[in-house]
Amino acid sequence: MDAQFAVDLTRDAIWMALMISSPILIAGTLVGLIVGLLQALTQVQEQTIAIVLKIIIMILVAAYTIPWMTEIMVQHGTNILNNIPRIIPSDEPWTGGT
Repeated sequence: MDAQFAVDLTRDAIWMALMISSPILIAGTLVGLIVGLLQALTQVQEQTIAIVLKIIIMILVAAYTIPWMTEIMVQHGTNILNNIPRIIPSDEPWTGGT
């Protein structure tokens, strides 16, 4: 395995983690912004409103996007498994773990 392949594998893993987490984080951020704006306009400064709404929305978004997240993770895992011959060069003899 060369250094460029390791860098590419790490970059792909980080990109996958960002793609999977982004819908939940964006939903939580938007809900927090909207609730914060409404609280500022109405001068209701109750923190549990924002927290409970963020948790509910983030759970709903996670439940809605689970099939998509699973598909992305399976594609990444399949890509890693298909690249095993590139990770372990075939020109080196197998020593049986010794």
